[in-house]
Amino acid sequence: MLNLSLILQEGAKKYPSKIAFSFKDEHFSYTQINEAADQVANGLKSIGINAGDKVALTCPNIPAFPIIYYGVIKLGAVLVPLSVLLKTEEILYQLKDCDAKAYFCYTGTTELPMGQLGYTAFKEAKQCDHFFMIMPDTAMPSSIPGTQTLADLLNGQPAQFEICQTKAEDTCIIIYTSGTTGYPKGAELTHSNLFFNMLVATELLDNVLEDVTLIALPLFHIFGMTVLMNAGIYKANNNVLLDRFTAEQAFDAMQKNAVTIFAGVPTMYWALLNCTSVFYDYKLISKTLKTCLSGGASLPVKLLEDFESRFGVEIWEGYGMSEGSPIVTFNHRSVGRKPGSIGKAVWGVEVKLVNEDNNEVAVGEKGELLFRGHNVMSGYYNKAEATAKALQNGWMHSGDIAVQDEDGFYYIVDRIKDMIIRAGFKVYPREIEEMMMKHEAVSLVAVIGIPDKELSEEVKAYVVLKENHVVSEEALIKWTKENLAAYKYPRHIEFISAMPMSATGKILKRELRK
Repeated sequence: MLNLSLILQEGAKKYPSKIAFSFKDEHFSYTQINEAADQVANGLKSIGINAGDKVALTCPNIPAFPIIYYGVIKLGAVLVPLSVLLKTEEILYQLKDCDAKAYFCYTGTTELPMGQLGYTAFKEAKQCDHFFMIMPDTAMPSSIPGTQTLADLLNGQPAQFEICQTKAEDTCIIIYTSGTTGYPKGAELTHSNLFFNMLVATELLDNVLEDVTLIALPLFHIFGMTVLMNAGIYKANNNVLLDRFTAEQAFDAMQKNAVTIFAGVPTMYWALLNCTSVFYDYKLISKTLKTCLSGGASLPVKLLEDFESRFGVEIWEGYGMSEGSPIVTFNHRSVGRKPGSIGKAVWGVEVKLVNEDNNEVAVGEKGELLFRGHNVMSGYYNKAEATAKALQNGWMHSGDIAVQDEDGFYYIVDRIKDMIIRAGFKVYPREIEEMMMKHEAVSLVAVIGIPDKELSEEVKAYVVLKENHVVSEEALIKWTKENLAAYKYPRHIEFISAMPMSATGKILKRELRK
């Protein structure tokens, strides 16, 4: 038997009154979260949801998320987290694709009316029998007449539940990929995948009982789910939830709760570094903050250096993906780190780089990153062909181009799909972005390829300038020409006020291409 929800139950046994989650000015003990999760499991069982059934969840970082998450897993059912930014047709596609039998959906706000969007999708998903609205206040009635709330489901349910004896290889969650090359695919992650990756995360974070983790990454994303929530629960940390990331809210939470652990994507670090609208005490934050992790996308070295210089805390970089539960490589404290590197393979995981003929490349040569180990998904749900393409002889093909140095550290060069072919030359956007970030006026940059009749593709950079800084397109192009090879520097630069970003803070280059 291995059931991931045991980490919450054990926490409640050992530390019943310790704070498990903090949200705004409220605090919830391990006992409270565990008992509420038991009520979810009992409630779902009472309406006919069984082990193996799929239960979808659309919810921001509020206490209802872990309560439903662990409750579904206790039952042996499969939790399917959905992004809070999905529109009706996208929700409908995922509900149908995963064969969801029940759906929990947060009511949302006037700016984010996910409840109505979710209910409309649910009505079209004929195989989905049960819909529950998650209200901001449990005493509130459903905002959609005729529907039940989470509170309705929990009402009268026992606060004890005997955890289902799932096997290690049973599917625990289905998490959807970003769908940048077509419809999203549901990666099936097992109890074993998530449990072992959680153990890896606790080692990287160096969690101790007294730690306070700020969960600003969305919990519907595998990074926040495994590296922060599951690792934090396993180590009985206080997990501070941010329902929506802003630099101001993050700094406020850090100061109020004496946060010791923060993990984010590069754009979060960029936002923190460029926050000027509120007063915050660098020394106070630096005094408690002991660990910063970055993943989800490549972190520009200049951004890393500027952040560390201001706050005096090191950022430890890693690499992962949904299909890897997510951690694949990381900079290990035991062997040190190299800024700009994604580190080395984590415990129990093997990594290799191969060329287009699937042969391993030499040190210093570029190749696609492949990995295998306890972290690799069992496959894409109901997509045998896509699974066979991604998983070949047990090796997960990441679609990322990387290079390894003589010390065994890996560096992500770029996504294969983002590589630009200009006049027959391979151009890697990340190299250009790293260089342009060094310009005194550049705050953030994203590089893409645009169609060109003569050259196949031409290089274009979208640039967000620093506050109170000005530079012309011609001057910036001239600067890049002086610092990059002739076939690499961008011939087109467009200044924009903000980058299009996903719910997880990744820059959406597909939106820039549009």
